[in-house]
Amino acid sequence: MKNYVSSVDLIVNLLVPSLVSVVIPVFIASRMIPAAPMEPRNHQDSRIGYDLSKEHPNLSRLVLWCGIAGLLFVPVFKATTHLAPYMGILLSLGILWLMTEILVHHYRLDGKIEGRISQVMRNIDMSTILFFLGILMAVSALSQAGILGELASWLNDTFHNVYAINGIIGVLSSIVDNVPLVAACMEMYPVANDALIAASADPAYTSLFIEDGLFWHLLTFCAGVGGSMLIIGSAAGVVAMGIEKIPFMWYLKRITWLAFIGYISGMAVIWLETLFLSL
Repeated sequence: MKNYVSSVDLIVNLLVPSLVSVVIPVFIASRMIPAAPMEPRNHQDSRIGYDLSKEHPNLSRLVLWCGIAGLLFVPVFKATTHLAPYMGILLSLGILWLMTEILVHHYRLDGKIEGRISQVMRNIDMSTILFFLGILMAVSALSQAGILGELASWLNDTFHNVYAINGIIGVLSSIVDNVPLVAACMEMYPVANDALIAASADPAYTSLFIEDGLFWHLLTFCAGVGGSMLIIGSAAGVVAMGIEKIPFMWYLKRITWLAFIGYISGMAVIWLETLFLSL
């Protein structure tokens, strides 16, 4: 984050656009699901050890809400302690791991239960880790070669509009993973201060790059949501492709256009929020 954005402002400004980017594609997709009965569950699948939701529905809900709370805890942890966000992630993971292990032993659940953290950790795909290593090394090489700086200047000179620039970055994040792409953008664009704004030929445009400015909020949204337009554009997508064997072309044909609708809808909400706040 490097103090480009703060947790509270990020949540306040992006909560509604993020919800819109999820709700609209899910609503469209739900209209496309046939009314026929679901395919029966394959109990011969080696990953299925215990159906927690049927035997202990309250425990299933407890684990779900604890997982959601753990995710929401990370920005609160960052804002409160000013420590690195990954420490909050590890703390949430440790608490969830401890809680699920206690539940497994207390209720004598099957040790091969699919949602058990220890089972999930065994499914880590080394090829996925190497994929991200390669992406990070490529971005670092582009930065050192000065190509990222030239790209930033070209985008500024050609479009000179934060919505257009971040819209393009969001599309690129579906090809290059969004995490290293955001890191690259933080190298491409400096945070504006009073001196930089005063010396700028376009102070109104430069002021969008201040800490917690519109540019950084747009970058956060576009890179995160835009990365979902292709399955290789996010860590979750790459992991899902490896574990669930989701074909790239299947995702491209059935999910990409839905993710794009959510992407455009969320950007429109951000634009409307900015428009109303400026009135």
